[in-house]
Formats: sequence, C-alpha cells, structure tokens
Amino acid sequence: MPHHTPLIGTIVAGLVVAFIMGAIAHRLKLSPLVGYLVAGIMVGPFTPGFVADTALANELAEIGVILLMFGVGLHFSLKDLLSVKNIAIPGALAQIAVATGLGMALAHVMGWPLMGGIDFGLALSVASTVVLLRALQGADLVETRRGRIAIGWLIVEDLVMVLALVLLPALATVINDANTGAGAGALIAPLVGTLLKVAGFVALMLVVGRRVIPWALHWVVHTGSRELFRLAVLAIALGVAFGAAYAFDVSFALGAFFAGMILGETPLSRRATEETLPLRDAFAVLFFVSVGMLFNPAVLVEQPLPLLATVAIIIVGKSIAAYAIVRLFGKPADTAMTIAISLAQIGEFSFILATLGTGLGVLPADARDLILAGAIVSIFLNPILFSLAVRGRKQDEVDAEAARVAAERPPVGHVVLVGYGRVGKLIATRLTERSVPFVVIEGDGAEAEDAQSAGLSVVRGSALEDRHLTKAGVRKAHHLLIAVPEGFEGGAIFEHAIRLNPNLAVVARAHSDAEVDYLEKLGVPQIVMGERELAGRMLSLCGAN
Repeated sequence: MPHHTPLIGTIVAGLVVAFIMGAIAHRLKLSPLVGYLVAGIMVGPFTPGFVADTALANELAEIGVILLMFGVGLHFSLKDLLSVKNIAIPGALAQIAVATGLGMALAHVMGWPLMGGIDFGLALSVASTVVLLRALQGADLVETRRGRIAIGWLIVEDLVMVLALVLLPALATVINDANTGAGAGALIAPLVGTLLKVAGFVALMLVVGRRVIPWALHWVVHTGSRELFRLAVLAIALGVAFGAAYAFDVSFALGAFFAGMILGETPLSRRATEETLPLRDAFAVLFFVSVGMLFNPAVLVEQPLPLLATVAIIIVGKSIAAYAIVRLFGKPADTAMTIAISLAQIGEFSFILATLGTGLGVLPADARDLILAGAIVSIFLNPILFSLAVRGRKQDEVDAEAARVAAERPPVGHVVLVGYGRVGKLIATRLTERSVPFVVIEGDGAEAEDAQSAGLSVVRGSALEDRHLTKAGVRKAHHLLIAVPEGFEGGAIFEHAIRLNPNLAVVARAHSDAEVDYLEKLGVPQIVMGERELAGRMLSLCGAN
C-alpha cells in the first residue's frame, strides 16, 4: 500500500498547516479562522510549495458544511429568537436587503450577471456565527440584552441563508430559462418544484423525524455504549443530509440543519453536542482550509479597488445599516454600536454561498476571490473594532448573573466551584445541604442556566480567564474545587487561580494517570481520580481495604 495518497496528503496537509497557522493567529489574538484560511492559501494551487488536491478538499468541505449546519441546528433556539423577535427579525431582514443591494450594485458595476450579483450580495450580508459568538463571549456580553439581540439577529440571518441555499439553484434555472426566452410555465415550474420538495422534506422531518430520531437515540443510550451513541449522532447528521439531497433534491445544508434542530429539542442534545464536537471541529477546519485553497492572492494586486469596495460594504455599509435600524427601534447608542460592529464581518455562510455560486456557474471567479478576501480582512479587523466599540459599555448592560454576584459580594472564606456538570451538580447539592457559601463558574450556557435556575450564585465564563475568577471572589476564597472533566484544563485553571490567591486550597478532578501526574507536577495539593476512588470504595465495602 502506498504511503502517500491524495486523500491522506490533503487531510494531513490541511490539518497540520491549519494547526500551525491557527496557533499563530491565536498568539496574535486573532480569530483562528484567519489562520485556517491562510493555511488553505498556503496549500492551494496559487502559492508555491505543496499543493493539496482541490477536488478532494471540496468533497471534505461538503462534510464540513454538513457538520457545521448540524451544529447550527443543535444550537438553534426558538425561545431565544422569540424573546427579541420584534427587533431581530425585521432588523436582520432589512440589513440583509441593504447589504445585498449594495453587493448587487458593485456586481453591476463589475459587469457580472444578475444571478451572480444576488449571490455576491447575499454572501456579503451574513455574519460569521463563530466570529460573532467569540466576540460576545470575550466581552462577557452573551447574556446581556444587546448580546441576545445580536444572537437573535444572527439566527434570522442563518435561517434566511438556509432558505437561500435551497432557492438559489432553482432561481438560477429560472433566470437562465428567462434568458433563453422560455415561457412563463418554464420559469415557474422549477421554483414551484423546489418549494414543494422542500415542503415535503420539512413535513417528513416534523412528522416522522421528530419521532424516529429521539426514539433511536434513546434506544442507543440504553445500550450503554458511548461509542455507539457517538456513531448514531453522526449517522443521523450525515444520513439525513444525504437522504435530503438524494430523495428531495435539497441541499446537504438544509438536511443537516433540520437533523440538528430536531435533535436539539431532545434532552440528549447536550450530550450529542459534546460527543460530536471534536469531529465537527476537525471537518470545520478542513472546510475553511478548502475555502482558502480557492483564494487567489493576486486579487489583492489585480483588483484593489473592487476589494476595497467589498470590504467597505462588509464593515461600513452593513454596520451603518444595522446601527440605523437598531436606533430606529429606540435602542440606546451602545446597544446599536455593539450589534453593528459584531455583524461587520462575514464567514461560514458566505463561503458556502460563494462555493454554491461558482458551482452553479453564476458567480465569476473574481467575485469568489473578493468574497474570500473580504472575509479574511473583516475577520482580521473585527476583534479590534469590537474591543473599541464595547470598551466603554455601561453597567446597566451587565448580565443579570454578574450583577447579582457583584451585589451579593462573595463572602470571605467561601468555596469557588468550577464546572456544573454531573460532578459539579453533586458537589453543589452537598455544599447547599451543609450551608457552605459557594460560587459556581460555568462557561456552558445551558449548564450555567441550570445553576442559576437552582438559585446559585453563578459567574458565566471560562475559569481560564482571571476576570471570571476575580468576579467569583477567588482572592478571598478558602477552597477551589475544579470539577471540569479534563484534568489538563484543570491544571491550567489551577495556575491562574493560584497566582490570584497563593493560599488557596485546591481540589482537582482527574480521569487518567497521565492527568494525575500532570497535576502533581503543577503542585495541585489534592487530586481526585474517579477510577481510584471507585476501586478504593469497592474494596472497603468488601473488607479488603
């Protein structure tokens, strides 16, 4: 068997170079997406050195699209959208219309066809989910009113783009038929046919899928096999996406989105998210790498003015439109500015639309290059602009849990509990029963909401950030209980906490001998390894301890 094949070479080159460039981007405090895109450029056909197989990269990217859209569906929350629907729905639709119109105007100036202009404008109108959420999390704004508006706005954008992915092929057929002088029936038939197929698929998912998918997962859970559960989730995501494309002739993206949305309604959604996250992240990286491979850096020299216009639409045009819309709804200036800047970038859906447009033959290669270049530039600039926009935010926009923690002032000598998963919940219950004052630090939104619903003092965010440890009162605490499942992450948390409070008594959780060794080398005084504790307890019960 040969040691090198195009498939293996493409995967290895994509992941290795993406890791290197992603790490450099992270070091420079930029979004790792920038690193992944640059990695794609480096292994692409337009730069010297190793050239990955573009055709294979595109097929791997399709898996990335499926898993990305599956993840969007898993996190889709109708409840969150409805809470800000009065501004998010009309605001997002108006902003999409403005940005699409600006993109179409530039396309007209460039002499591109109408369908290419529509695709180009839509690609410039939608923000990156990954970039926006990371920006909000970094500024501790996810649970604020303006954070919820921005997320709701993004959900509406995502839904519109899912619809666009379904309708663009039919619309391209309609416009092509119109250009060849076909009759009205020939123009309407493809569009109506597509809508009927989509309606049939949606009906099947809502009537049958909503029953079969949860039933299948619950059956797998009762087998007790974690491997089988992980495989079942992936089979649902990929199987529904492929089945939707094969049987209903709709996009992989729509099938995966609905699979994720239905699975997201079940109590197993959180576990499904955790089990599939590594694979979703890996293929998402390959998706961004494959997009970068399509980018020709020559556009920076050959089309500087169109590129400048593209970036202006993304950063200036979209921001002004969003700011004006939010202000028209009577929201304060800082809320309008946060939303405007958070949306001043493009990402995942833009790449999917660009790939679809070129595949349909309606989007010129120059337009695709401008979209990719605009994405890279906007993702570079967005964190800087966002930090400037939120630097002076007012206290009335601080989220409810942070305000409550600040008002209560964690007492001197309390316990800081990091993690509110299965182990963290048990610890919290015992501390509550014994009337021990404590504060929970939890980064997962659903887990933090559970803790808050239980009446606990909660700091939402990562314990790897000093500001969250400080907010939880770690400088005055007497114990830090690290209940996160990853021992290596627990070690990093220990290092941050002990710098803030050298006298802190720390108890950390570990899952393996390697994690125990790592924590011991760091100087963690008390380490609890589940398997050892279980073995010791079982031996004591049989009198052999």
